[in-house]
Amino acid sequence: MSGALDPVIHAPNRLQMCCMLAAVDTIDFATVREALDVSESVLSKHVKTLEEAGYVRVKKAASDGRQRTWLALTGDGRKALKGHLAALKAMMAGVPEG
Repeated sequence: MSGALDPVIHAPNRLQMCCMLAAVDTIDFATVREALDVSESVLSKHVKTLEEAGYVRVKKAASDGRQRTWLALTGDGRKALKGHLAALKAMMAGVPEG
């Protein structure tokens, strides 16, 4: 939805996560958790919300003998983030500087 804030993305941790994911193809769960400085359970809830909206794809794979979770922003997620950021930018245009 262009021109409107997306309530799924708008939560600060989800917005930060989407911006992180937009810059890469995939990123591992632990890296996102550390960057956001949240617990695994908090991040899991945010990931689930984004995944249910079709904005994030979750893939589990073995790496170095342990299971790792990889996150990627989907095409719909990129489109939603772009629209959300455009809406924020439009809102900010009316705010005087200083």
